[in-house]
Amino acid sequence: MKVIVTGAAGSIGSRLCRRLADYGVSVLALDRERVETVPQVDHRVVDLATAKLGPLFAGADAVVHLGSPFPADAASTSNSAGPLAVAERVFAAAGESGVAHGIILSTAMVYGAWPNNAVPLTEEAPVRPNPDFAFAVFHAEFERRAFEWRAENANATLAVLRPVPLVADEQPSRSARLLRSVATVRANEGDAPAQYLHVDDLVEAVIIALRAHIDGVLNVSPDGWISPETLGALAYPGPRPMLPRWAVDALARIRWRFGLAGAPPGLVAYTVHPWVVANDRLRSLGWQAANTNEEAYVLGHQPTQLDKLTSRRRQQIALGVAGGVVAAIAAVTVGLVLRHRASRRLSRPSV
Repeated sequence: MKVIVTGAAGSIGSRLCRRLADYGVSVLALDRERVETVPQVDHRVVDLATAKLGPLFAGADAVVHLGSPFPADAASTSNSAGPLAVAERVFAAAGESGVAHGIILSTAMVYGAWPNNAVPLTEEAPVRPNPDFAFAVFHAEFERRAFEWRAENANATLAVLRPVPLVADEQPSRSARLLRSVATVRANEGDAPAQYLHVDDLVEAVIIALRAHIDGVLNVSPDGWISPETLGALAYPGPRPMLPRWAVDALARIRWRFGLAGAPPGLVAYTVHPWVVANDRLRSLGWQAANTNEEAYVLGHQPTQLDKLTSRRRQQIALGVAGGVVAAIAAVTVGLVLRHRASRRLSRPSV
């Protein structure tokens, strides 16, 4: 079996190449950067946006496309044309070369975080990403184009994996870091349950999808989820003020506008409304996560100095922070209103 892995120099791609080599699979690893040397892996430095892919894809049985990354902190989808164009070049080369099986990585965030979501969401749930969260919107479009390729290649199969936020040892993914940062201020609507997946468990899911020639969607998550109470104890042992939802949204927009935070405002909904997924379909194929949600979270996050404070001191700081946050929002809001009024006065014609 010959498998092409694009984006092979990344955290997921490099692990996948090593595991496939362990199973004796012939691997062609493609990336713009030189990848780590692994026995039984043919490494090529290739720019997927410009290279002639047909000769590289000839004779391949499957392609795992990891080479269309999109940043979780993107402000909009205005820069999505490049990654989507690369994906379409890969799909086209796979179709022309007769590749029988394709695998892409999406995200569970494409389901969106909505108050009426089922808990948990199965693969049959509609794709409806929150429109102001570009990362999820991009992956919904990415999936749509991949399914178009599948429809145009009747003899091919396509597996779309939707993992929950990823972590590696002491290394959370960008989306996992952003989720934690945006939820340091709690909305009075409450917290959403959460799921975290170790990257090694994701790699094993990819291998199962390859071996079984899965044609369709697979949610990838450990069993169950972390309750809001447990997540609070694990993720936010420091001060965490509670504010009305409108204030949390306003604070997120202000921090984003003035470059005080890396989390886009659209991510707030994912900390308030549920979007946890069911893994029954993947488990029926023999997959089981080696790490629970809680274990994955702990492995992927390092404790901070605030974790060492007593609960009483955290509460004192939280109360002070809450008051300061409300005052800051009010001050900024008043400032913006006054500036707007001043600009209107200056723009009025003289009489």
